[in-house]
Amino acid sequence: AELRKASKRLSCHKRYKIQKKIREHHRKVRKEAKKRRHKKPKKDPGIPSAAPFKEELLREAEQRKQRLEELKQKQKLNRQKEHEKKRKLEAKKNAAKIKEKAEGKESSGKSKGKTNKVLNKNSKKSFCRELMKVLEASDVVLEVLDARDPMGCRCPQLEQAVTCSGGNKKLLLVLNKIDLVPKDNVEKWLNYLKKELPTVAFKSATMMKDKTMEQVTKRRARVDFSETSQYFGSKCLLKVLQEYSKTQDKAIQVGVVGFPNVGKSSIINSLKGKRACNVGLARGVTKSMQIVHLDKQTKMLDSPSIIADPSNSALALSLRSIIDTEGSDSADVLEGVNAIINHCSKQQVMMHYNIPDFRDPEEFLSLLAQKRGMLKKGGVPDIESVAKLVLCDWTGARIKYYSQPPGFQKPPPYLTEQKIAELQEGFNLNNLEQENSNTVQAVKHPSPASSIVFQSAGMTNGTIEENKVIEEGSEWRNMETSKEEEEEEEEEMEFTESDDDGDVEENDDNDVKEVNEGFTRVGLFSLIMERTLFQVTWPQQSLSFSLDKPADEDDAYDFNTDYV
Repeated sequence: AELRKASKRLSCHKRYKIQKKIREHHRKVRKEAKKRRHKKPKKDPGIPSAAPFKEELLREAEQRKQRLEELKQKQKLNRQKEHEKKRKLEAKKNAAKIKEKAEGKESSGKSKGKTNKVLNKNSKKSFCRELMKVLEASDVVLEVLDARDPMGCRCPQLEQAVTCSGGNKKLLLVLNKIDLVPKDNVEKWLNYLKKELPTVAFKSATMMKDKTMEQVTKRRARVDFSETSQYFGSKCLLKVLQEYSKTQDKAIQVGVVGFPNVGKSSIINSLKGKRACNVGLARGVTKSMQIVHLDKQTKMLDSPSIIADPSNSALALSLRSIIDTEGSDSADVLEGVNAIINHCSKQQVMMHYNIPDFRDPEEFLSLLAQKRGMLKKGGVPDIESVAKLVLCDWTGARIKYYSQPPGFQKPPPYLTEQKIAELQEGFNLNNLEQENSNTVQAVKHPSPASSIVFQSAGMTNGTIEENKVIEEGSEWRNMETSKEEEEEEEEEMEFTESDDDGDVEENDDNDVKEVNEGFTRVGLFSLIMERTLFQVTWPQQSLSFSLDKPADEDDAYDFNTDYV
């Protein structure tokens, strides 16, 4: 039996109600139109029949109307043609991408290596490849050290690669950012380092003036770049390089290497006297080798940062690895801040940030968040944002801290007495020492009372060989790395238009997994209490200041008990 269609008839009550609403609406519209004095437009009466040349005027009006219609038709056809061209181009691009992907599956590892060279501009392997280019092309290698932690900025793998290369390469240490360290501490480090390698004291300009800066200063007279554009030690370093080029009787190439945020590009800008290389607070601004000509005899080679080995301590990874604080995992940032605070004088940290006494780094972050007004809904301190801010302060030039050199001199195994003598040949060490003392005297140093005493973790191991790089790591999640091998295993027949979409989906899946793990490991009530008390458990990595409470603990909520 067929189902009968529902009737469209309405009850009289409902029909009358609708009609009443319509009448009220029309009345309201008329009333508003009357208020606005809006009258209906009168119809065009046309040309009177008694007017002269009526037929000609009508003919002209008709022709004008036809011309407008033809113009609209042409524009419509042009738009359709443009859309068709775009569709064809997109189809060709998609077909080419699918073809390249199919060829990549069938081809050998060589073709994969070629595609990786093009795609992985921001990957760790690309950084190592560019760094090795700089080391191979350089006659003199400048290893830049942050004066606040010189030992932590030294990379034994890099120094060994330069000293054992055999091509009569010279290795110089540049102690940068001496304006952030007390004067006595700078002198101690210069005396310590010069016994192993020739060392130059330097204060680079953090902001060099270019054409855009000159325009800004002309328009705004209040802008003052005097402190940020001052640099010291450039004459000394240029003199050392020029003297060495004279002994070699040829033009030399000088490679500038070091860990992130030590001031490699700023040193080149200071030597050049203007902005030749891009600089920034973010880590990993320089992504490839850049050549800057100082004069006919000297050519500077800027390099990407050294990749810190994952086997380093949490302190070394937080200060020396390329962590993007905006997109990196919050567990890594919190662990880095925890390591930094634990290696500093507590009283000096309290004085610098102007906060009361705290028991652990987590309480320090919550107090700082409340002081800075960085709060979430309900007045809960935003610990993640504060941790990122603190890490940026310590890796940048905001915090003035210093570390003491080791008590006894113990050179690394690759720096034998014979090797040290070979590396010091060609340099006038007495003149260098005199120039360093002049530089230290000229720079304005902070007092020890206004600086924070820092306990260094020693030399930081780095990875400079491309085949030893491990691309996995939470500090590299935000970089644009290609994941072709994973995509080939997961999606053999599907074609993705962009790699970024895949990265976002993977990150979303990881976040869901982390949340699920958190709810299984911690009771619901205890998890809420921990988040309000700023004691969040991080599933991926166990922090020294995180609370990892199981659900069976006494303070977990018992649903069998009713509280009155």
